[in-house]
Amino acid sequence: MFFKKKLKERPLPKHIAIIMDGNGRWAKKQGLPRSAGHVAGAKTFKNIARYCNKIGLSYLTVYAFSTENWKRPQQEVEGIMNLLRDYLRDAENFKDENIRVRFLGNREPLADDIKELMLKNENESKNATGLNLNIAINYGGRDEITTAVREIVKSGVAVEDITEELISQNLYTKDMPDPDFIIRPSGEYRLSNYLIWQSAYAEYWFSDVLWPDFSSKHLEKAIEDFNKRNRRFGGV
Repeated sequence: MFFKKKLKERPLPKHIAIIMDGNGRWAKKQGLPRSAGHVAGAKTFKNIARYCNKIGLSYLTVYAFSTENWKRPQQEVEGIMNLLRDYLRDAENFKDENIRVRFLGNREPLADDIKELMLKNENESKNATGLNLNIAINYGGRDEITTAVREIVKSGVAVEDITEELISQNLYTKDMPDPDFIIRPSGEYRLSNYLIWQSAYAEYWFSDVLWPDFSSKHLEKAIEDFNKRNRRFGGV
C-alpha cells in the first residue's frame, strides 16, 4: 500500500530518455546468441513503456538503433529490424493503452515496409492523450543537428535570425520539451551521440544493470534519485 501511495505522490520528470544498452552482453552472460539479447531487450522496452504510461509520465524517448549501429554484423542488424517490424505490427494490440507513438531519426535508409508501418502507427496514435513515446531509429545527435542546419540554410533565414529556438524547431523533437532525465543502464558512462542538443541541462543516471534486466523497480529508484537533486540551470 505504501509503495502504491508513494508512486502517486512523488513528482515525475517531464521527459525521460533511455539508452537501451547491454542486450548483447546480457545474451553472452546467458550463453545465448546476441539475437536473444535483443529479443529480451524488446520485451523490457514494452514493459517499461507501459509502466511509464501507467504512472503518468508525459514523455519517454528510447534509443533503439543509432546511425552507427549499421556497422554491426548484417545478421544482427536484420534481427533488430525484424524485431522492429514485429513491434510495429503488434502495435494494433496497444490501441487501448492511449500511447502516442512517434519515431525520431532518418528514415530514408530503412526498408519501405518499415517506413509504411512507422507512418501508420504515428497516424493511428496521434490523438492519444497518454504517454508520448518516441522511438529513436537510425538516429544520431550530430546527424540530427546537421540536418536541422541544412534545413535552416535552405529556408533562406538570415544569419542574424538563427537562434537556439529556431534550431530546436528544426530537430526531430520539435514541439516537445527537452529531456530532463537521461537513464543509461549497462555500466557505460557516455551519451553515445544521443540527444546531444536536447540534453544540455538533463540530469543523468547510470546503472550496471543490463537493459534486459531493467525493471520498474530500477526506474523508480532512478526517479527517486532525480527528485533528490537540486536543478539550478546555471543559477544559485
